Amino acid sequence: MAFSRRTILKSAAAAAALSVAGRIGAPAIAQNKPVRVGILAPRSGIAAAPGENGIRAAQWAADRFNANGGIAGRKIELVIEEESSPKDTIERFSKLVQQEKVDCVQGIISTGVGLALGPVVEEARALTIYWDGTTQDGVDEKIPNPRYLFRSTDNECEAVMSSLLTIKYWKGKFVTVAGINPDYSYGRNNMAAFVAILKRFNIEHNVVTEQWPKVGTMDLTSHVAALKAAKPDLIFSSLLFADLPVFMKQAHAAELTRNTKLVFPAAGWQHTLMKKEFTPEGMLFGHNTLYFANPNASALAKEFVAWYAKTYNDYPEWEADRAYFALASYKAAVEAASRAKNGNWPSQDDVIDALAGLSIESLGGKSSWRKDHIAEQTFVQGFTTHNNSYDFVTLGNFETMFASDLQKPPGANFWEWIKTAQFKV
Repeated sequence: MAFSRRTILKSAAAAAALSVAGRIGAPAIAQNKPVRVGILAPRSGIAAAPGENGIRAAQWAADRFNANGGIAGRKIELVIEEESSPKDTIERFSKLVQQEKVDCVQGIISTGVGLALGPVVEEARALTIYWDGTTQDGVDEKIPNPRYLFRSTDNECEAVMSSLLTIKYWKGKFVTVAGINPDYSYGRNNMAAFVAILKRFNIEHNVVTEQWPKVGTMDLTSHVAALKAAKPDLIFSSLLFADLPVFMKQAHAAELTRNTKLVFPAAGWQHTLMKKEFTPEGMLFGHNTLYFANPNASALAKEFVAWYAKTYNDYPEWEADRAYFALASYKAAVEAASRAKNGNWPSQDDVIDALAGLSIESLGGKSSWRKDHIAEQTFVQGFTTHNNSYDFVTLGNFETMFASDLQKPPGANFWEWIKTAQFKV
């Protein structure tokens, strides 16, 4: 959905949010009151699964922190609202800030929602930490110098990493390339990034077809037929919603996956639905910033995965890491700012200053905030195997890369940066 900045800021929701600008910057709240953290995440629709992953991780983190004194001695209370359309999400953001009087807002998965909400966050002067939804359309540069908004790593990080691994392992083993990607900024940017990096390394290739299903399309047979007719050596896909396992089933039935190299940088969003019966071994498979079965995971991550499996009979994906990172880094920033004020509760500006440049260990590994309020986190990708005790594929071998090697530096144009960046392959 397209919203101009002027339209958004004229909305009643934005106006209501603006009215709390003075309050939210105030330095002191009674120590016996909880720290109220607003959560905006989808609980229905095609993004419900990652939304629930994030909410569960945020609640686990809050309970864990509360058992050890909360944030600077104050308990954490989560106030959860639905992320849906941009308009409705902006109204719920206003409710969290104006009526619920939260100290910080966290969440957001959709790029479209993030783009619409960003200017409202800045106008409202309300500290907000996005979990996800940061494509180049969001960082180049709708809000070039945000003060109150902290955004996730560039979504294109996973496309850059998969492109580099494709070159590392399959250089000279493919020529014809096809793509099937969701028809919005995330899918189009990822496909463009993949092709741009092939060009950057002078990899001979010929794009024989590009398929652009609308998000949420469940009958992908025409797209599968077009891919099969093109006979590509390699298929690149950033499908990541419920349409991904549907595509894999239909592609398997059409024998499309039998002798084709598959590069799926975002498949980890649906990892437990990528069943062995239709998901082949040897496909390049991305888990973004959290791989649940990482043998090198920290004790913290292993504790979380065990709790998640026991509680939900399922295994978490990367939105859980994004949510944990948001809450844990906020806690660390508040406490650092409080120490700098001799134990007094810090102002919002104090917290923002402490958050920029902060580094912590998240569920997926090393994670930090750049000075320009963009996250840097650890990414995981590798090749699928059936050699495990699950009914879905895991990674037989994998690599990790930090976002500083995958995303553009502050102030750079992503597409120009790709042309000269010194990538490690």
